[in-house]
Amino acid sequence: MVSSNLLVEDRGAVRRITLNRPDKLNALNHATLTDLHQAFEAAGRDDAVRVVVLTGAGPKAFVAGADIAEMNGLSPVQARDFSRHGQALMRRIETLGKPVLAMVNGFALGGGLELAMACHLRILADTAKIGQPEVNLGLVPGFGGTQRLLRLAGRGAALELCLLGQPIDAARALQLGIATRVVAADQLEAETDRVADQLAASAPQALRGVLDAVITGGDGPLEAGLDYETQVFAVAFSTQDMKEGTGAFLARRKPEFSGR
Repeated sequence: MVSSNLLVEDRGAVRRITLNRPDKLNALNHATLTDLHQAFEAAGRDDAVRVVVLTGAGPKAFVAGADIAEMNGLSPVQARDFSRHGQALMRRIETLGKPVLAMVNGFALGGGLELAMACHLRILADTAKIGQPEVNLGLVPGFGGTQRLLRLAGRGAALELCLLGQPIDAARALQLGIATRVVAADQLEAETDRVADQLAASAPQALRGVLDAVITGGDGPLEAGLDYETQVFAVAFSTQDMKEGTGAFLARRKPEFSGR
């Protein structure tokens, strides 16, 4: 796809998608949401892509939020549709079936934090700031912020961020369980690449199974989740990668996973 809002590049089996609106601090407008949806659809269909890294252009922001200038003129019906459009993107990322890493290089506020939370792992620069400041605009989060914060960090953290509307630093985000890990800003890209490469070398079907078990199986009661995990576990035994992985372990060699 070609879009001025995004930069898309591949490094081996890792695809990096960069929001490219640095003059707007990579704010999410309707067009950018649509472009992101198409980019993730393409990544999901491409068997050569095993991992996706999502980040923002420029030194200041991952995504500073939704585009307030565009939102200011929306009617309630249009706002409902905008919310659903954003939520559909977040769910598309969450259910991609391939690991998605958010490389948070600066501000991740409002829709930016919601976008990061839809990713499976979040690696933050120690200079990053995150938050849900919508209440300061007379709004509430509309792209899933209340629900994913609740699931990631618990009721107390969700209420803290959404009611107070104040950003928190990377250290606090790690403490709350929102950040997967925090690294020095000058090490952010190298650490993200290291994690992405580790995932890209893993068995794709096994990664998909883990994501599916946690995201889909985790939405229900424990007994249903355990049964779901059993089904995913059994399916793994039908893959060539399972035979390669166990065979390589027994032979004391490094496995070479094919994705089959």
